[in-house]
Amino acid sequence: MDIKNKNLNLPIAIISIVIPVLVAILFYLPRPNIEAGFNVQILPLFHAVLNSATAVMLLASLYFIKRGQTKAHKVSNLIAVALSSVFLLSYVTFHFFTESTKYGDVDHNHVVDAAEKAAISGSAGIYYFILLTHIVLAAVIVPLVLFTLLRGFQADFERHKKIARYTWPIWFYVAVTGVVVYVMISPYY
Repeated sequence: MDIKNKNLNLPIAIISIVIPVLVAILFYLPRPNIEAGFNVQILPLFHAVLNSATAVMLLASLYFIKRGQTKAHKVSNLIAVALSSVFLLSYVTFHFFTESTKYGDVDHNHVVDAAEKAAISGSAGIYYFILLTHIVLAAVIVPLVLFTLLRGFQADFERHKKIARYTWPIWFYVAVTGVVVYVMISPYY
């Protein structure tokens, strides 16, 4: 498909709205009474691996573009997009089959009681700050990545560079904080 002269603003806007809305709805849907066919409890670790790999690809992308290696830059970014896409599908799968894990819920009863709250009082604020910024920026990054990619594929390098200045650090932050969130909440899975 020749995207060089296509206006894809509307499809990107639709995708950028639909993805966060569907993910938000997912948290309010009742969980199905069916088995996934595999142990979905391994997925959070898988998500952390995907986020780590995405961060590495983003660092590689930055490294390559700073050295004028545009082909390697493009490949690194496409791999990062593929990893992020796999992450999204896996994340939706995990949350479709499981209840959300609550930070501090040592006994896994989906309630953080007073004793559990007291145990995490020092770290809860940090965790929720990182989680909140991660979630908000994860929604913001979808259109930024899509528009940045589009401008690159359209060879509109001036606009590509202009938006990439914002896309790269936000995407990198989302990837890294995804790992941090996993590390912080993993004792409660």
